[in-house]
Amino acid sequence: MEFIQEEQSGDGEAEEMNRESSTETPVKENHFHRTHFPGAVRRKAYRFDGLGSYIDKEWDLTEGRGSEFCWYHVELPKSNKKLSVSAQYLIDVLCPPLKLQDILSLVSNGPFCGHVDGDLVFRVNSPGPASSNFTFGIAARVTENSVITVSLGRVPRLGFSPMGQSLLSEIPSVESPNLVRGKEKEGSGIVIREHVLEFLLTMNHSEEADNPVPRTVSNLVVHVVDTHVDHLQDTVTKLEMELDSVELELDKGGFALKKQMLDDRRFPKMHLNLQRLLQVIAHGEQVFPRVKEKCATKSWFANEDIVSLEELIGQLRRLKENVGFIANRVTAIQAGLDSWQAEQINKKLYYLSFLSIIFLPLSIITGVFGMNVGGVPWTGQKDPAIKDGFRNVLFLCVVMLLLVLLCFTFPVIYARIAAWRRRRALSMGWSLNRKSFLRRTLGGGLQDRGSYLRI
Repeated sequence: MEFIQEEQSGDGEAEEMNRESSTETPVKENHFHRTHFPGAVRRKAYRFDGLGSYIDKEWDLTEGRGSEFCWYHVELPKSNKKLSVSAQYLIDVLCPPLKLQDILSLVSNGPFCGHVDGDLVFRVNSPGPASSNFTFGIAARVTENSVITVSLGRVPRLGFSPMGQSLLSEIPSVESPNLVRGKEKEGSGIVIREHVLEFLLTMNHSEEADNPVPRTVSNLVVHVVDTHVDHLQDTVTKLEMELDSVELELDKGGFALKKQMLDDRRFPKMHLNLQRLLQVIAHGEQVFPRVKEKCATKSWFANEDIVSLEELIGQLRRLKENVGFIANRVTAIQAGLDSWQAEQINKKLYYLSFLSIIFLPLSIITGVFGMNVGGVPWTGQKDPAIKDGFRNVLFLCVVMLLLVLLCFTFPVIYARIAAWRRRRALSMGWSLNRKSFLRRTLGGGLQDRGSYLRI
């Protein structure tokens, strides 16, 4: 690449550059450090000596020499912006030396693993709203002496921090109610508060200070994949804890809580998030085996790191099974809520039917005495020509009622008659068999008195 070749130029060219005016030097430095979107992305740059040590370095995108190698990481913001805006952020911080095809291969959605301009590039970027906690993205460009990674949001344990700053290496102590506010240590240990413990219990990994410093580029690639898998595991653990708490709330809660969960569509949203998580895991199952195959052909990729990649692929598959079990739990809880909602609707319909039973006789009485026919009692209609009208209408009503009742009761009557005929046929057959059996046994005994009775 042109940027690296410029640094490896001869001594004569370097002397000629030193003889340039001092006003041109900061212009060239600003060419690499000035950004059009200051503060839009977070950047980290490390240089590893290959012996287990590292230092923070400036953002110059140079490669290491000899056993040294460099790592440049870009953290894109988790905001609902277009994908083209993220591409502009990467162009701003990675170009030069990267080309447009490198930027597109890093920022695009979907799984990818292949060689771009001779360098190994792989990505596991899931589509969806970037602000969602279930949308993940990790991409890497790997060469023999440098690694450039791009992540969507912060990935826990991805970076490095000095040793001795890890909270996990401290001796904990129980928080006392008499502890002075603001005092961190009590006795011989550091006090760990409840909310800190709840956060640590959701973590499937240690802190950045406990990360082993990679000695080779292959160690760094395994570290990047490992942190991505741990990030997915942390999300699954948080989801399991949330689901456990929701189940406890449902067991203790009443009508208002269940109605609120149904109105908020909590479990359908959770199921949608699980599907997004399964999509990310499926992308990892497609990409990481191909990364392992392509890295196995590299002379600088260690064999033990190939084995580590294989273990991470197996962990990803087990994680997929676990997410499937959680999805089944969510489906079962949603089915229980749907059944509860159906019961509530049935109760309301029962109350409505009860009210209709109360008001039905009243409506019948008012309907009967509101008929415009002659002969209605207590109305003073004495005309002989119309005195039989009320009786005739009642007769028609009784006939129609009997026909309706017959239509509803005919299947039940037919079933009862059919069952009675089957029972009668069985009883008659049993009685005939019993008579024939007694006739054979008793008749034989009368003929053969000197022998035993046959059974």
